[in-house]
Amino acid sequence: MSGATCPAPLLRTTNTADRTVSHYSPCSMPSPPTGSSTLGLACAGGVVEGALYEIGALCALDEAIEGRRLHDLDIYVGVSSGSLIGSMLASNVSARELSRAVVSESSDPSLNLEPEVLFRPAVGEYAGRLGRLPGAFFSSLRHYLLNPGDLSLLGLLATFGALVPTGLFTNASLERFLAEALTTGGRTNDFRRLKRKLYVVAMNLDSADVTVFGEPGHDHVPISSAIQASTALPGLYTPVEIDGQHYIDGVARRTVHASVGLDAGADLLFCINPIVPINVQLKQHAERLLDRRTNGHGPPLADRGLPTVLSQTFRAIVDSRKQTGFKKYAHTHPDADLILIEPECDDTHLFFSNIFSFKNRHDICEHAYQATRRHLRSRAEALQPILERHGLWLRRDVLDAPHSLYDTSSSAQDHESQRPASSMSEVLRATSDTLDRLDVLLDRLHNHAEQSNRSVPGQT
Repeated sequence: MSGATCPAPLLRTTNTADRTVSHYSPCSMPSPPTGSSTLGLACAGGVVEGALYEIGALCALDEAIEGRRLHDLDIYVGVSSGSLIGSMLASNVSARELSRAVVSESSDPSLNLEPEVLFRPAVGEYAGRLGRLPGAFFSSLRHYLLNPGDLSLLGLLATFGALVPTGLFTNASLERFLAEALTTGGRTNDFRRLKRKLYVVAMNLDSADVTVFGEPGHDHVPISSAIQASTALPGLYTPVEIDGQHYIDGVARRTVHASVGLDAGADLLFCINPIVPINVQLKQHAERLLDRRTNGHGPPLADRGLPTVLSQTFRAIVDSRKQTGFKKYAHTHPDADLILIEPECDDTHLFFSNIFSFKNRHDICEHAYQATRRHLRSRAEALQPILERHGLWLRRDVLDAPHSLYDTSSSAQDHESQRPASSMSEVLRATSDTLDRLDVLLDRLHNHAEQSNRSVPGQT
């Protein structure tokens, strides 16, 4: 990944940055800044694997940064599956507890999330659409009898389009799960009773306007209902009706909705975004450089079928909007700092994971945890001054020591420490740096040879 500093410093914690960093001692704590900074967190969506990535990344971030815990910030913004993560953190549930809850190992049974909560068929939607079939059939029959010239396959498809269900699943069971989880253990399902600011973003289906639940005028809606609306990804889940309006996933308008947190007064905003397009050519090129068994050859994305093509297209569109939005924040919020954490563009592990699978939830969380630790370690030198401005500091000793998110045994840690820390991006960057240094060396040798020739008497 790359890093950039604007008038409003944006640090994208990625792996293409220079890994030559000076050691930072955790004992030399920075002096607190003048005044108290307002800290916030914005979490994007990404269906199941997106939420799992965010939890793993947040666990790494939480243990590496001293000065404030991630479940004790001032502002939380969540969209889609990120709204579930943000609401739990705002309710004083730690990132570590969430990592246990997603594998059904939380000490609080109300937090343990089971697969059937997320993937319950929208039977009511199917039945409702099927009930319209007789009326649509006779209406179409009458129309085509009176206008036989209009009869066509595309015309028939358009006529019966209203009979297609708006989603495969209903997330009403997710709302019920959240309503229970947020009303036990001293938590609340009411935006107005939270000690911290929580904003859940969705899109009004009929107007295409962004609705921010938690803001005045929309803070009466239960948090669980707001999350249900924000996670209603079109095609996957049916739209959610609240106060007579239908809502869908807020990612339909923007990716992270960082502006909501900045407008609420965040001086430092951590942004977690799992939605990035994949670059398989980058990985194939790196494999050729490493002379791996695959020899750098792999199937193109088109060979994987329509779902993969649609996923790549969706991710590319979302990523483009995100980049445009973050560039704008440098001008609209020049005094705020943003730190963006997201997967590498060559992270095939996350891209090709099954969004419906709960079997790999452990692996994705661990993968995101380790990747984020490497990112933070490689960007420590750039991160530190940003964090210090807000009374925080980076624990280099924690990042340098081997850790595993779930298995703390020494054997597991030794195994993890032996894994290659470099991503494909780093391999290409290191190769490019080596070639650049070789070019410089060859130029010097060439210049030295020319000077030697000119100094020899009689040399022409």
